[in-house]
Amino acid sequence: MEEKSTKYEMMIPRGVHGQILAKLLEEYPEITIKQSDDGPYLLGEKEKLEEARDYIVKALNDRIQQLSGT
Repeated sequence: MEEKSTKYEMMIPRGVHGQILAKLLEEYPEITIKQSDDGPYLLGEKEKLEEARDYIVKALNDRIQQLSGT
């Protein structure tokens, strides 16, 4: 018997551009992007969304360092 997994939603923070999202979806194909009246959000299992959050934070920090020249 197959166990049904619970899906959770996570809003995509402002400042996350398309290139980060494209790489994120390559890295985590089980996560999908959905659209709501409040904006886009990620849909997936809790553990994968936590990993995606960490991925987004790291990508944004890398971009900030790149732009600041450090």
